[in-house]
Amino acid sequence: MPKSPFQKVGSTKIIPISLKLLIIFVSLLMLSNFATNFVNSFLSRAQIIKLNNRIMVSQLKDIYTAAGNQYQILTFTARKDEAIKSLYNTAKRGFELPNSLAAAFDKEGKILFCASASPISPEQKEKKEGDTPSLNENSKDFSDFEALAIMNQNFDNGITDSAILFTSDLGQYYGVYKYQEDWECYFLRAELLSDTMRTNNLLFGIISIVIVCIVTLFLMAGISMYRRILTNVHKITGDLYEMQSSQHLTTIDLSESTNDDITYLAASFNSLSSTINTLLGIFQKFASKDVVAKAYTEHQIKLEGNQRNLVMLFSDIKSFTYRTETLGNDIIDLLNVHYDKVIRKVHENSGVIGSIIGDAILAIYGTQKSENKSLDALETAWQITRVTAELRSRLIARRAQIEEKRTLTEAEERIYQAVLLDIGVGIDGGNVFYGNIGSEEHMTNTVIGDNVNSASRLEGLTRIYRLPVIVSSYIKDEIEKAGITKYKFFEIDTVQVKGKTQGKKIYFPYDTLISNSLSASGEDFENYEKALQSYYKGDWDSARREFKNCPLEAAQVFLERIADKSAPENWSGIWTMQSK
Repeated sequence: MPKSPFQKVGSTKIIPISLKLLIIFVSLLMLSNFATNFVNSFLSRAQIIKLNNRIMVSQLKDIYTAAGNQYQILTFTARKDEAIKSLYNTAKRGFELPNSLAAAFDKEGKILFCASASPISPEQKEKKEGDTPSLNENSKDFSDFEALAIMNQNFDNGITDSAILFTSDLGQYYGVYKYQEDWECYFLRAELLSDTMRTNNLLFGIISIVIVCIVTLFLMAGISMYRRILTNVHKITGDLYEMQSSQHLTTIDLSESTNDDITYLAASFNSLSSTINTLLGIFQKFASKDVVAKAYTEHQIKLEGNQRNLVMLFSDIKSFTYRTETLGNDIIDLLNVHYDKVIRKVHENSGVIGSIIGDAILAIYGTQKSENKSLDALETAWQITRVTAELRSRLIARRAQIEEKRTLTEAEERIYQAVLLDIGVGIDGGNVFYGNIGSEEHMTNTVIGDNVNSASRLEGLTRIYRLPVIVSSYIKDEIEKAGITKYKFFEIDTVQVKGKTQGKKIYFPYDTLISNSLSASGEDFENYEKALQSYYKGDWDSARREFKNCPLEAAQVFLERIADKSAPENWSGIWTMQSK
């Protein structure tokens, strides 16, 4: 399972579908609740204003009635100030909100009285000319002339009472008014709109908080249920992510999955995965590992190639014609046993199989990540040489067991000699063409270049010098440059292969840590090199004496080559091969 809910495939961030669904669900749920609350608040606002208007109408009636009574008293007492003060006190008794207002003013806006629920602020006292008109207990005129004009127009049209909106320095007021004929004034009862809405807004806020709390509680419960329902989805996507990261198709474990459509999709994927893995396994058996990896990553194989610096290992079975004639069709079984071990060693050392041609195999190193491709090839060479030597040892031991009881027949002896495999390995490296050639209908991965042919020629020289492994100076230089001391390279000869005009030094890689499949020691090879130097200088008499004292089979090659002859004139020390 992935450690984080947010993973990346390449540069693309993967967002779980469950998270998307959860975000959409929560967003829609919250939007629905807040929208409902807002609509409810908006409708409540209209109802609150309507209700307040009714209350203000009732309070206005009380003020209007009091105004009529006070006017009657005024006709007897002639104490206008006391009558106005009494009206002021009556109007103020019905105030509940902080900025409730009641006033009386004539058609020209001259205020008879003005009662307010809140005292006059210092800011209202310091109002300057050009500021928003104010309406307070010290005001002498009704400040909103537009509203006054509407009231006068209504009066002219026979409407003496109505609802009205007007503006003051505190904001917009809404209220009701009625014209009083005795006092010849408009009596007004009003409330500041923001005071009324403050309560409504507070209620909206409280309800919103309650909504959030309830939604949170239900969300927590929903997430718990959601996780249980989508556990299968998380598990499947986790397995798919691991496959993507490892670039290897496997099957999803459905042992604890529920019987839903997601499980069905996963089961279908497992079926597809098994089919692809089967095809991929077949593909891997017929193509090199780097080609398979590239095809898996890029989802295609193209006809392409380029110059690359690679190392080639060429291995061949000696006396193969004799073995084929002896074993017949059974040679295939023998080759398969041999190649199974060889190919495993190639792959273990970061190599790929370039081609298999009968008894010969070409391995390529450097196409995959490696610290030293020459060392990988050399390690492979000695490993397959030792594996073949171990097989020969077991066969020799088995023959000895049989001969304790009886002598092998002539036919058994031929078969024994046929299965007693021996191989030679040649290794060279350099710039070669590596890639896919052919057509869109059929193509093959190959390596082309002189160094490929050279590896084959070096393998052929193992038969001449009777050595299991021969390498070029390229291999020697790359390994020695890396400071690797496991192998010591002894010069074997300088040869000019057929088709070439220049000589090439060849070397035997002596393993100083593990005994070789030779009876010779490092000292024997040092004596061999000493004799070889005499041979190069043209002192063939000294070379003959020194080669005779050398136990290496390669020394016999030189003894046969120089026999009792002297070095020819213009001797270069290079031996020219007459065959491939």
